Amino acid sequence: MHNLQSEPKKRLTREQKREQAVIDLINQMFVIAGYDITYDDIKGRKDAWYSEWTMTVEQSEEWKAWGVAYLRKNLKMNKALAEREMMWVNLQWGLKYSNWSE
Repeated sequence: MHNLQSEPKKRLTREQKREQAVIDLINQMFVIAGYDITYDDIKGRKDAWYSEWTMTVEQSEEWKAWGVAYLRKNLKMNKALAEREMMWVNLQWGLKYSNWSE
C-alpha cells in the first residue's frame, strides 16, 4: 500500500516569497483593522478597494511593526529595508485612516 505522506514542500523562489508576503501583509492588515476580509476578497480588483475600509493610525502602526518583523523573518531583510518596504506597502494598499485628524 502506498504511503500517504505528502511530498516534501518545494522551496519557494524569491518572487513567490514576495507574492506570499503581499498576501500575508494584506490579510494581517484586515485582521488588525478588525475586518472579516481577506486577500481573496479583493484579489483581482482594479478599483481603489483599500478606500472602502478604514483603520486607526494606531492600528496602522501595529500593522507596520508586524510587517517589518514578518519581512525580516521571511524575506531576510534588514530592519531599514523592511521599514522602507512597509512604507511602500502602506502607500499602495494601506487602508485610509479613520482618525487622521486627531
